[in-house]
Amino acid sequence: MIKHNQDGAVSAVTVSLILAVILLIAALGVAAWAITGRQDYKDHSDRKVAAAVAVAKQKESTAKDKQFAEDIKNPLKTYDGPEAYGSLKLSFPKTWSGYVSVAGSGGNALVDGFFAPGVVPSATDQNSVFALRVQVVNTTYDQSLQSYASQQQAGKLTATAYALPKLPKIVGVKLTGQITEQKTVTMIVLPLRSQTLQIWTEGTQYLNDFNTYILPNFSFSP
Repeated sequence: MIKHNQDGAVSAVTVSLILAVILLIAALGVAAWAITGRQDYKDHSDRKVAAAVAVAKQKESTAKDKQFAEDIKNPLKTYDGPEAYGSLKLSFPKTWSGYVSVAGSGGNALVDGFFAPGVVPSATDQNSVFALRVQVVNTTYDQSLQSYASQQQAGKLTATAYALPKLPKIVGVKLTGQITEQKTVTMIVLPLRSQTLQIWTEGTQYLNDFNTYILPNFSFSP
């Protein structure tokens, strides 16, 4: 009888099984790694998308808030000044309040106007900031400009030619910069008969309103 050596066959089968198990474990490990990596990428991607959506919603909300803030300023209110001092015609946002004194209560100011959103702050408080100031002063145009000469020479104020859109033939000066130690302004100075008209905003907070609503609609009788 011929005897077969079964030890070798068993050993080969065992080795094959071990290799198969090792390969299976390796394959499972690779698959688990791939799944974990894909899930991590998906989670990271989802967070990025969620963050982008949140930013987009915030921008949209901010844009809507800004648009609403602009919309409620209309229709504009108007102030009509006395004929003796140029028949000033001023339009300003309806969300603003204002008061105007006429003929003398403000020193040499024949017309002295104060405007701000909500409640107008105190005119005697040096820390008050006004969205708009309007004055007709009882000095000539040249004298008024001379009163700002020192600030210009010191480099605190810059001056450029300016005319109101509704009165392009009446050319005055636009002053920008520090008018006092406490305040910076954007001011329009224009000749008005034998007096001077001054229109300005304080700081930069209301500069867009000044350029958008005040100056394009302002007029007077020369």
